[in-house]
Amino acid sequence: MAAFGRRLREVRIWRGLTLREAAGLAGRSFSFWGQVERGERAVTNVRTLEAMAGALRVHPSELTGQPWTTRDSAGAEAYTGLKGIEIALERYELGIDPEVPVRIWPQIQADIDRLVKLNHHVVDYAAAGELAAALIGELHGAFVRLPQRRREALLGLIDAYRVAIMTTKDLGDRGLPGLAARAVQQCAEALEDAVWLGCAAVVRGYATGELDRATQYRRSVAAAETLTSKLDSSDALQACGMLHLLAAVAAGARGDPDTSATHLDEASALAARMGTEVGTWAHLFFGPTNVGIWRTSLALELGEHGQALEVAKTVHPELLPTRNQVQFWASVGCALIAGKKTRPKGVQVLLHAEQLAPQKIRNDVFLREVVTGLLRQARRDAGGRELRGLAWRMGVAPLR
Repeated sequence: MAAFGRRLREVRIWRGLTLREAAGLAGRSFSFWGQVERGERAVTNVRTLEAMAGALRVHPSELTGQPWTTRDSAGAEAYTGLKGIEIALERYELGIDPEVPVRIWPQIQADIDRLVKLNHHVVDYAAAGELAAALIGELHGAFVRLPQRRREALLGLIDAYRVAIMTTKDLGDRGLPGLAARAVQQCAEALEDAVWLGCAAVVRGYATGELDRATQYRRSVAAAETLTSKLDSSDALQACGMLHLLAAVAAGARGDPDTSATHLDEASALAARMGTEVGTWAHLFFGPTNVGIWRTSLALELGEHGQALEVAKTVHPELLPTRNQVQFWASVGCALIAGKKTRPKGVQVLLHAEQLAPQKIRNDVFLREVVTGLLRQARRDAGGRELRGLAWRMGVAPLR
């Protein structure tokens, strides 16, 4: 929290803004901005972070200071795949033979399946990043040299590029998520399939939405509208549902809870038509359970901690892959931590999320701010020791 405040002050001074001017541009109070700069208050939601970054005309990661080094091997290893992904995004172009070895298709497909498991079920950034970088090159080669497998190669590339997006975005690497999202768009266009273009819009919204929430909202709504005549298809229904969830996020981040709620309701209505809790198309995992997780996260984002906990009671996260479960438990933990009486339980929930996916939790921007803030209140009891252990693994406090 203190490090964030120092960076905030440094950038503000560099921009030549007074504290009052910066706060006004962000739509926040003078006292709030001052408390954040002094390390007395944490920034724990996307809307506030983006407002402050926007006032200073910088990317949010300029304030969060990513990437950072954690003190444990799992956290540190998370970054090892970033260089390979960066090289792959720069090196390969669709339709140009990369002149790399290409195996027989069943072997390639087996690695695509393994990549999906690493990303969604294991949440191992290091292993997923390394495999994604290798597969991107090989799949470009397969697209050129195995014409009978072009569709499968394009779908495999979409999977590999999506893993690149999730890995680089979660680790705070600027620029790479946008490059990978453009590559997904190109693959979807080559498929000549409106539903896969809808998936590409979902991917782009996730990858770069925080850069321009108004554009994210507009694109998500426009893409959803192109699918409304195709909702007899389960694939189109799932893509459309995810687009409404992204529109809800964009509206919420812009401080428009009514519009956010409208799109959440649209997503719920689509999910109710599926006849199953979790969809399988394109690894979006759309369905009633996923909508419940997004409702929980959005309620937390809007500062409605009680509502987040009420919604969470209706969700069965175990039906979803680990990555989605971790999103849910992180939101629940933060909502619990907001209440003094439920704070110890919130710490336990965050520790559970960390156990599920250590690399993801230890590299999460907002959780680091939450944990840093809690350290100021921690006493030397069992809960305090566990909290300090988590903070040490995140690299935000000494172990003592």
